[in-house]
Amino acid sequence: MAIHFNHFKLFLYASVLAVTTTGIAQETRPNILVVLCDDLGYADVGFNGSTDIITPELDKLAQNGSIFTSAYVAHPFCGPSRSAIMTGRYPHLTGTAYNLFHNSSQNDDDNMGIPVEETYMAKVLQKAGYYTSAIGKWHLGSAPKFHPNKRGFDNFYGFLGGGHDYFPHEYNKTYDAQMQSGNKNIRDYVFPMEHNGKPANETEYITDGFSREASNDIKIAAKKKQPFFIYLAYNAPHVPLQAKAEDIAKFANIKDKDRRTYAAMVYAVDRGVGKIVETLKETNQLDNTLIVFLSDNGGNFDHGANNYPLKGTKGDTWEGGYRVPMFFHWPKKIKKQQRFDFPVSSLDLYPTFSELAEAKLPEGKKLDGKNIMDDVLQNTEPYKDDFIYSLRYREGYNDVGARLGDWKITRMGNEPWSLHNITKDIGEKKNLAGRYPERLKEMIARTEEWTKSFVKPLWYYSVKDKELWESGQMPNYEATFEVDKLVDSPYHK
Repeated sequence: MAIHFNHFKLFLYASVLAVTTTGIAQETRPNILVVLCDDLGYADVGFNGSTDIITPELDKLAQNGSIFTSAYVAHPFCGPSRSAIMTGRYPHLTGTAYNLFHNSSQNDDDNMGIPVEETYMAKVLQKAGYYTSAIGKWHLGSAPKFHPNKRGFDNFYGFLGGGHDYFPHEYNKTYDAQMQSGNKNIRDYVFPMEHNGKPANETEYITDGFSREASNDIKIAAKKKQPFFIYLAYNAPHVPLQAKAEDIAKFANIKDKDRRTYAAMVYAVDRGVGKIVETLKETNQLDNTLIVFLSDNGGNFDHGANNYPLKGTKGDTWEGGYRVPMFFHWPKKIKKQQRFDFPVSSLDLYPTFSELAEAKLPEGKKLDGKNIMDDVLQNTEPYKDDFIYSLRYREGYNDVGARLGDWKITRMGNEPWSLHNITKDIGEKKNLAGRYPERLKEMIARTEEWTKSFVKPLWYYSVKDKELWESGQMPNYEATFEVDKLVDSPYHK
């Protein structure tokens, strides 16, 4: 069969463009940037209705992409939520449903971290030829085998614990004084930043420092001519509430001091994201970069956050505990001004990114989420017949939330179960348990079935938690799902 020479040249040229050093079609695969905030309230960004906190850079990205109005994380607390993002599994299935201790010296135990048998999404993307970087808060284990560089990240800049002070000139002074006094139990909030296992001399307000490092990694990936996966995990606006004076001044109209400082911390994130976008433009990578923005859990309304119109706060299985602001921005694929109202989960990021990267999952790797990209592009429902769950272990009982389509069941503490049409009643104000008892029973039964695969936690957040488990008073699923708690709350018109 004869082939025209010019056609052959075009075919050859296209083939060269399509092949990278790993043999994978790079130009069809996006860069992936995950921007994760810590304890950000549902209503604390402009694109989700904030009236007092300005976030112009985030709003611009959200409006030029797809805003998710029903995005959930897998747990209403920091550590377990991050475990779920990295492993693609509910933390109750990996033994990681409690936060790690705050002090890093207590986390050096070999069992204090996400099991190494669970392959992180970063490792999968790294093997697919991506340049991988983690920046900011880790909170997934500080012993050597749990370090980001051992879990699939080529580069790590940040801190390993669950939180941190924000001004280096202050926390470095505290750390040095503690070291000189011989204290071996220094709180991890004042440890120096680290870069790939070595102390880093950070001089900027750390939110700004993390934004700077993300921009640097974007430039590094461009020079390497590799697609990148950057996991930018800001600790803002998590306590302690510390912000730059010039940022606080922008919110002088907010009377409450905590809210004013909190607003300034969110603004610093927004300002940083704006600089990162400029770097993407400078390196000609913006059009083919998928930017995912979300929070690790709901906002803490005791420390300045606003989850309106949701009920509840960080740690709850009311919507305010684990329903979060989120958007996708990807100019090459996602049209502007899209709104996605169907429920999705942070567990969906792992399978979605893996598919986009044309990556191969390890044999036997289990994932609890779905590849949602086609649904996002076509505005179709990914969880038609499937639940999105949440369960938090408290001291002696469980808080539970489960959503299926328009319906959600919730149980908080020893209160009776409630049932809500969550699309019509986003604030969970009208309990329909008495009107639809069979629907409630069916949803509770399916949620109870979900718990049957849970494993015992690898660690506990407190001594009391450990004692409750060892004495058999936890996990207490039987009492949680008992029938006589189904319809105690009447339907209120």
